[in-house]
Order: sequence, then structure tokens, then C-alpha cells
Amino acid sequence: MDANDMAGPDHDKGKFPRPVRIMAWVSFWADVASEMVYPVIPLYVTGPLKAPAAVLAGMEGAANIVLNFVKGWSGHLSDKLGTRVPFVRIGYAMTAVSKPLTALAFSWPLVALLRIVDRFGKGVRYSPRDALLADAVEPGIAGRAFGFHRAMDAAGAVVGSLTGCVLLWMLPGQYRLVFLGTLLPGIVAVWLTFQLRDKHPAARPEEPETPVVASAVRPQLSPKFYRVLAVSIVFGLANSADMFLLLRAKDLGLSDSLVVLSYVVFNAVYSVSAFPLGHLSDKVGRKTVLAIGWAVYALTYFGFAATPLAGVWPLMALYGIYNGACDGVSRAWVKDASEPENRGTAMGVYAMANGFAVLAGSLVAGVTWDRVDHRAPFWIGGSLATLALIGLLAMWRKV
Repeated sequence: MDANDMAGPDHDKGKFPRPVRIMAWVSFWADVASEMVYPVIPLYVTGPLKAPAAVLAGMEGAANIVLNFVKGWSGHLSDKLGTRVPFVRIGYAMTAVSKPLTALAFSWPLVALLRIVDRFGKGVRYSPRDALLADAVEPGIAGRAFGFHRAMDAAGAVVGSLTGCVLLWMLPGQYRLVFLGTLLPGIVAVWLTFQLRDKHPAARPEEPETPVVASAVRPQLSPKFYRVLAVSIVFGLANSADMFLLLRAKDLGLSDSLVVLSYVVFNAVYSVSAFPLGHLSDKVGRKTVLAIGWAVYALTYFGFAATPLAGVWPLMALYGIYNGACDGVSRAWVKDASEPENRGTAMGVYAMANGFAVLAGSLVAGVTWDRVDHRAPFWIGGSLATLALIGLLAMWRKV
């Protein structure tokens, strides 16, 4: 039986399974809403609400800590309950409500609370959503499916960023109206989640005759998964928040509007590259595409450490290629290293561990940006990415 036979009727027709197509559009509309307000939050909090920059940093740090813990919890709970869809619906509903409500906030503590609600909702949906996608596809098209999903997510980011720019240009300083504008795409995203259905236990592998004994002696996650996780955490430490790329672009001399446009370039390249690179991983293997992506990341960060102003544009495009190569493919890699009965747990542990690694990397980047040099975070990030790539090559046969 070849890969086409294994993929089932949807694959034979050149289509992805219905859950993949629906989730792609859910992510598209949700990201339209998210990226409309991403660059507005710091302007809103430090402008009309008069909060110091330290408050903004603390708010984002607290929100991301919540996000990373909830990613792990929700994935495990979705395995335990044998359902993914309710987590997806609740998570998207929480984020859809929190953004327009931010327009009504009259003080920064309320914005901070709503930002935490937003990140909690993202954490609730994150791992069950990835497990739902993994459950829906056969291994032979997993890279393509996750690549398609990430491409649609990035396309939503492009539309959202451009929409936010246009609104701010037409309505300068009217930050509350931009937050209110997220209501429509948020409603569309939540409505689409009601078209999803869980893959029921009948489609899962049959239980052994002595399930209690078997589950007691069988490790919850495979040794291969933990090897994949270990090498990924090293790379996660290199992968500081995207805001440092934007800060560096501003530092090199781009205007505010061009900084936002450079972010649009990154998302556009990401969207265009995610699907073909995910498809490539189905053909040549996940590790090969990830190794290429990590190498591109290292080159991008070394480039940002040394580039003049003109280099920002090609480097932002390279950063989009890195995301296209790694974001969806890493999820397919976790699918390959896990079993259906613990896939939500695997997705959750992977997302949580990497989220905290990125948070740690971002803290180091922030400290070195302030106290050492604006190029230092990029030398460190490029060096750690190179170390992770060496680790991946050293463990090639085991992961």
C-alpha cells in the first residue's frame, strides 16, 4: 500500500481531511484579529493608559508564563478526556472575547488581566488543536498538512498587520477602535470551530486485552520523543521573541511604518514557504528540513548582528523561510514521535518546554540588549542555534 492509499479519500482527491481545512481557516481569521492589535498593545498601554515600559514587559512575561503552563496542561487533559474539540472552541472563544474587551479598559491592570485571559485561551486551544490535526492525517502527508495550516496562519498575520496599519493611518491614535475591529474576525474563527468534530475512539488503536497492566508498564512518552525534545530545547534557547528583530530593524534606522512593513514581509515569506517546505519534509524527512531551517535561523541572527540597514529586508525574508521550514514541520516531527493515545500530552509537553526555553532566551536577549550591546542577542542566538544544529546532526540516527 503506498502513501496515497494510506492517506484516504481526501488525499486521493488532492484535498486535506476536513478538520485540517477547517482549522486552517480558523487560524487564518484568529490571526487576522491577533495581528491587528499586536503592534498596538505597547502603544495603547504606554500611551493613553500611561503605564511605564517596565509594566509592559512584566505584563507580557506573566502572560507568556501562563500560556506555556496551560499548553502542557491542556494537551494532557485532552488525552485523558479523549476529546480535542471543546478545548479548541473554548480557547478561541476566550481570545476572541478578550481583544475587543480591551477597548473598554480604563486602566493598564485591566489590559494586563485581559492579556492573560487571551494567552490562557491560546494555551487551552494550542496543544489539543495540534493533536487534532495530527489525529486527522496519516504520516505521509503530516508535513504538508501542518505546513498548510501554518501557511494560512501566517497569511492571516499578513492581512491582520496590514489592516491594523491602515486603521491606524486612517484613525491615528484611535487604538480602542482597532481593538473593537477584532470582533468580526474573532467571531468568524469561533463559528468555524463548531464545524469541527472529534475523531472518536473507534479510530484509535485497539486496546490490549489487559489494558490496566499494559498502561502501568508502558512509558507515557517514547524515548525518541524525549530525544527530540532535548535537542529542540537547545534551539528554543536561541529563539528569542520576534520583537528583538523589530527592535533591531528600528535600531538600524527603519521608520515605524517600515518596521511594521518588514514584519509583513516576514509573514508573507513565511506563508508562501510553509506549505512547500512541509511537503518537502514528507519526501526527504523532518530532520533534513529542520536542519536546513535551523541553519537559516543561525545565518539570519548572525546577519542581524552584522548587517547595515539595507540588510534588514533580505534577513526578514530569510527569517520567514526559517519559520516556514520549522514551525509546521516540528509539529509533524512530534506526531511521528508519539502515539495517538498520548499525542495531546506530547504536543503539550513539547510546546510548554519550548515556550519556556524561548522565554528564557528572550530574557537573556533583553538583558544583553540593555547591558552589553544591541548586537549581542543576535550573536548569542546564532551561536546557540549552531550548537543545536550540531546536536541534531550528532543524534541524527536516534531522532
